[in-house]
Amino acid sequence: MVEVEAVETASLGDRSYLVCDGGRAAVVDPQRDVDRYLAAAGRRGVRITRVLETHLHHDHLSGGLELCRLTGAEYGIAADDGVPFARPLAEGDVLEVSPQVRLRVLATPGHTFHHLAYVLENAGGAVGVFTGGSLLVGSTGRTDLLGQHHSEDLARLQHASLRKLAELLPEQARVWPAHGSGSSATIGQQLKVNTAFHLDEDGFVEHALTELDPLPDYFARLGPRNRAGPDPVDLREPARLRSAELARQLRTGDWVVDLRPRREFSRAHLAGAISLGLDGPLARWLGWLVDPADPVTLVGGTPEQVAAAQRELVRIGLDRTTAAVGAPDELAAGPNLVRGMPSASFADLAEAGPGTVVLDVRMRREWRTCHLVGAAHIPLFQLRDRSHELPDGVVWVYCSEGYRAALAASLLAREGREVVFVDEDFAAAHRADLPLASDR
Repeated sequence: MVEVEAVETASLGDRSYLVCDGGRAAVVDPQRDVDRYLAAAGRRGVRITRVLETHLHHDHLSGGLELCRLTGAEYGIAADDGVPFARPLAEGDVLEVSPQVRLRVLATPGHTFHHLAYVLENAGGAVGVFTGGSLLVGSTGRTDLLGQHHSEDLARLQHASLRKLAELLPEQARVWPAHGSGSSATIGQQLKVNTAFHLDEDGFVEHALTELDPLPDYFARLGPRNRAGPDPVDLREPARLRSAELARQLRTGDWVVDLRPRREFSRAHLAGAISLGLDGPLARWLGWLVDPADPVTLVGGTPEQVAAAQRELVRIGLDRTTAAVGAPDELAAGPNLVRGMPSASFADLAEAGPGTVVLDVRMRREWRTCHLVGAAHIPLFQLRDRSHELPDGVVWVYCSEGYRAALAASLLAREGREVVFVDEDFAAAHRADLPLASDR
């Protein structure tokens, strides 16, 4: 019986899939760290014979080419993407997984112009569909990956692709998307609850293009790298730095990333380090902040923390990492190189005295929904370029739950600002009787 195993990359909001039957397997939309798929295939005792992409990805580097090199599998990508090292696929192609199970190719443009979906079929008909970035659970893939000048055309194509999926597939067919939150659903469930199926074309376009968060800068780099074929991943332990070299990096403003939870960072950290704990979307934010040519030093309390962060970063092409392992006082090369960073609640902010500068680092969509009256608004991804706009005084930073606030506060502390980060869910601002406003 055919089995589908999801391989999740929660920090990037992505899923890959292993489709198994009769001792063979196909992998759909693999990430760059291909050992996960090899391990999954090994556990199931299957051989990977096909690797397929629904589209040329922009949010991560693909492991498809490397997985095919290692397994001898056939690599399939949309013919119109013009990738020379893959079998060109088009609507109507049928790909055998086993004598009983096949994948039928559907053209589903919208997320990208040449996007494909793969319908999983057996003798009983369609079992489900790998929808990539077209139909997601409860939503649809964004249509601005290729720039604003293409976004409306892609949104109209996305609307048509959704209806095509609904018309061609039975309601009981499973939906396995590459992006988004939530477990798999069925076509029938999505017809009932997904807003996209209740809008006409113009309504869908307006809905799809309204208040999209900006794309991280690194997205523009990854598409071309996937088209060219990413280099094999290197997950060997990075070189360890001595305390003197680590101190030099901190003095010169190099990227030194503290991987511990933000509350540990708050109690003690190396002066000049930034807070990006493994308990949040580390790769997304670091990818937005740094140039891929910049060296990055990962500071963890254990080697396992460093290894986990390294794996996160290679997925978006940040390969130049070194490491330091230990507590801050063990890694400091001298006195006065370990600092604390105050954290607080919204109730504490309500009691803050004169001279307080309040900074909201959330996205514009979040700000427009609700924000503190009198707060400055600088989205986190713009903070390095706009921190000079903040007036003098102690800066109290908040976001939706504390992760971004800790990162923003650590960036400001690197510049010599006195900071406090609010480590609390934004809903607590209501309970603290702070004045709130909305731009809607």
